[in-house]
Amino acid sequence: MTILDSFEDHEGFDGVMIGDAGGAFHLEFTRFRLHALQPAPTPEDLLVFYVASAPDWTATCAQMVAAGFEPVASSNPYWERRAQTFRDPDGYRVAIHRGPWTAECPDG
Repeated sequence: MTILDSFEDHEGFDGVMIGDAGGAFHLEFTRFRLHALQPAPTPEDLLVFYVASAPDWTATCAQMVAAGFEPVASSNPYWERRAQTFRDPDGYRVAIHRGPWTAECPDG
């Protein structure tokens, strides 16, 4: 995914859109400058990214740390075995899965 666009102070909002150029979706992260965010995350509020190759997975995890994400243990044993989970500054979690996504759950 790449940064597709961003904006600052558009009627009080800042934001960034990420995704694949020309793709059918993007993720948009926004904040409203006029009030503080009141996050209410749980350990299961996850955004999951699947990284197929081991070298790319290692590099992605290093980039997460460099960007200020904190590595944390996952409350779900599946993610603890298969991914590295990070907490963002607002307390939400991102899991970087080692390997490609499949429709099957190999651990049952």
